[in-house]
Amino acid sequence: MSNTIQATLIPGDGIGPEIVDATLLALDALGAPFVWDRQIAGLGGVQAEGDPLPKATLDSIRRTRLALKGPLETPSGGGYRSSNVRLREEFALYANLRPARTIVPGGRFDKVDLVVVRENLEGLYIGHEHYVQIDNDPHAVAMATGINTRAGSRRLLEYAFEHAVTTGRKKVTIVHKANIMKALTGIFLETGLELYERKYKGQFELDTVIIDACAMKLVLNPWQFDMLVTTNLFGDILSDLVAGLVGGLGMAPGANIGKDAAIFEAVHGSAPDIAGKGIANPTAIMLAAAMMLDHCKLPEMATRLRVAIDQTLNIDNIRTGDLGGKAGTADFAKAVVNRIQNG
Repeated sequence: MSNTIQATLIPGDGIGPEIVDATLLALDALGAPFVWDRQIAGLGGVQAEGDPLPKATLDSIRRTRLALKGPLETPSGGGYRSSNVRLREEFALYANLRPARTIVPGGRFDKVDLVVVRENLEGLYIGHEHYVQIDNDPHAVAMATGINTRAGSRRLLEYAFEHAVTTGRKKVTIVHKANIMKALTGIFLETGLELYERKYKGQFELDTVIIDACAMKLVLNPWQFDMLVTTNLFGDILSDLVAGLVGGLGMAPGANIGKDAAIFEAVHGSAPDIAGKGIANPTAIMLAAAMMLDHCKLPEMATRLRVAIDQTLNIDNIRTGDLGGKAGTADFAKAVVNRIQNG
């Protein structure tokens, strides 16, 4: 059918297959037009193919340019690099989009609605590290090189600013440490200020804040922020921090966006200790699927899915154990499907 959308499905490790199956039930209830090519990665890839990212998986994403991914376990030992990092590098997924919105009210922070946009490929995470031996100590000195480029900074900032405009964000805050790392993060700050003045002035308010002050302000008064855009390391830290404001990583979806591919994921771990018990919370990957629907220009379906999740949690009070409820993964999925079908 011409209106179908080819997409790669990576159920992942641990609880991944359970929460992915729950999400597929919700997508089917919506009538989402995805035609899935199911592939393996992570620990499953190592066990089946001797590689956490088998060639067939990479080829599939190269073909579909779109993927939904459950949590992956990086095998300990053996020199395996993180599959998530490899995927970002392989497909040049330069933008990491991490929304954080309060769904279950009554926590320490309420009515939080934030977006963190993180640069995904540069900074200190490029992995240029080495040791210097002194006397008999081969690890006497550890050194790391961070690289931020003008082109990479502009690409990410332009994505963030465009996202702010299209989604109606009122304020964008550039987070940096240019008071100390004047070159490495200064180039990011400088590029953002120049791009705003040249192209986006008046479309939203632009603000800047130093990373340490930003972390303090987020836990004192997160409502002063709307969208945060920052470099790789700072974005990694802040995206988890803002997830904590809305209930933790179990409520936090993520998207990795590039020019030629987009991968949507739950950002929590594979939780092997509860795998197969049917008690995992699928909310994060369901919300990632909603982001995927938005990306595919299906905003009505995305909204219906988010509303169904909200209603299941807050009207029906059907919640998994991590949210203080007694529902299993399948119970929660069934309730979301019922909301999608019956409102």
